[in-house]
Amino acid sequence: MSIMNIVNDIKKSVQPVYLAFGTESYFLEELKQALTKQVLNGDKSNLSSYDLNEIPIQEVLTDAETFPFFEEKKLIVATNASFLKAKPDKLPFEHNTSYLEEYVQNPPDYTVLLLIAPYEKLDERKKITKHLKNNSQLVDCQEIKEQDARKWLDSIISKNKITMDSKAKDMLEAEVANNIQLLQSEVEKMALYVGDGGHVSEADAQRLISHTPTSTSLAMVDAVMHGDIQRAMKIYKDLEKMNEDPIAMIALLSYQFRMILRVKLMKQKGYTQFQMQKQIGAHPYVIKIAMSRERNISQDRLEQMIQELAETDSVMKQGKMEKSLAFELLLMELVV
Repeated sequence: MSIMNIVNDIKKSVQPVYLAFGTESYFLEELKQALTKQVLNGDKSNLSSYDLNEIPIQEVLTDAETFPFFEEKKLIVATNASFLKAKPDKLPFEHNTSYLEEYVQNPPDYTVLLLIAPYEKLDERKKITKHLKNNSQLVDCQEIKEQDARKWLDSIISKNKITMDSKAKDMLEAEVANNIQLLQSEVEKMALYVGDGGHVSEADAQRLISHTPTSTSLAMVDAVMHGDIQRAMKIYKDLEKMNEDPIAMIALLSYQFRMILRVKLMKQKGYTQFQMQKQIGAHPYVIKIAMSRERNISQDRLEQMIQELAETDSVMKQGKMEKSLAFELLLMELVV
């Protein structure tokens, strides 16, 4: 079951055993916070956390079967359940999973146990995995899929009590949607900027979204296509201060211009934006931006720019010219 549904269910009723699997740390933290709030009313005095790479599961269960101090319930969080993987981690002790098999069939009513397996896959063939699937609440904490990104973004925006332009959402989604924790951080930053009930415009998003190599290459492509050498140079100098490698920046620029060329060629063949997205496998916003750019540049010029990028890349890799100088000369050639 998805984390959104589980968190809502926890508010109504708490299960004795949860098994969370997946690599998205944001979801795992959301689950822990929801259980802490509901089981312990936010009081962490009856919260115990264990790393199963440091302590065997049988010792964790001994604690789980011990009555809580002063309160009705206790919450136990045990992470790194590597015994659920096909190849468990090598440890100086052994996890006796038969204890866990017995525990989940008859858990005490005063303990809530959260097992965390922060892995992409569990070994479905193992007896303990089957026992847990049958006797615990499974929580899917895998990284979000592209088709679910907008749903999560809308949820985080609503949680932060702000509204946002569709184009601003597109920018966020294209930049950081695969990293839900970074997405949360960016939305929180925007919420602080516009205040409770505020609205984030496209201009606000452009101003506030943290610089990443991808967003910077998009900005540099814009500067090049508008013939703005000063802006292109400023973006590059900012990247130099961030210790970005010029060869890496050439790769990103090459990707952007190849994308524009590919979209132009597909448009000439009558492809729709949706068909391009499906064929190329890129984010809808990336295709949308490429479509808006291809109208302003000819196929011949695009092919020429891609060739210039390839030649400068070769010059840098062969050590024929100092990287920084080669990149600055490249920008001047591209802008002309």
